[in-house]
Amino acid sequence: MNTNMNTTPGPARTGRSGWAMLSAALLLAACGQPVSKLAALEPGVDAACALDGMVLKDYPASKAQIRYADGQTDYFCDVMELFGAVLAPDQRRPVAGLYVQDMGRTSWKQPSGHWISARDAWYVAGSRRPGSMGPTIVPFASADAARAFATVEGGKVLRFDQVDAGMLRMGGGAAHDQGMGH
Repeated sequence: MNTNMNTTPGPARTGRSGWAMLSAALLLAACGQPVSKLAALEPGVDAACALDGMVLKDYPASKAQIRYADGQTDYFCDVMELFGAVLAPDQRRPVAGLYVQDMGRTSWKQPSGHWISARDAWYVAGSRRPGSMGPTIVPFASADAARAFATVEGGKVLRFDQVDAGMLRMGGGAAHDQGMGH
């Protein structure tokens, strides 16, 4: 039986160095691969916010979640906290899904289900409607639902990539948490 791992023409290699090169090539190839998307999870009754430990079910308005490539999930009691985490310059973990609740289809006081892709959602920033910690950014599955909400509650309709860190300083969500110790 031939134990030489070199089956391609060219300089001869030992089996060990061939495996090392193959392993390095596979590792580099894996780094460039897109992360598989993971579906949203419905948080349990005792699920807590990843940033401040608040129990999600105790607060109104849309919740959010980040599904990571390793299968872990961070829940947020406010959409602004999700944006704070996503826009953080040190966010390095591979993300397999960002989700928010469609406030056109779930209860404001006790939101449940109706998870939509955060990147595909329409948002209303600057409305009069308070979230779990004051001003919030409100997600919707459709532009029409977002515009209808903004007509009644005020605010500006935006897409995911239009939300910036300056909008998080409205006084609620992640901005509130980050300012608590200062």
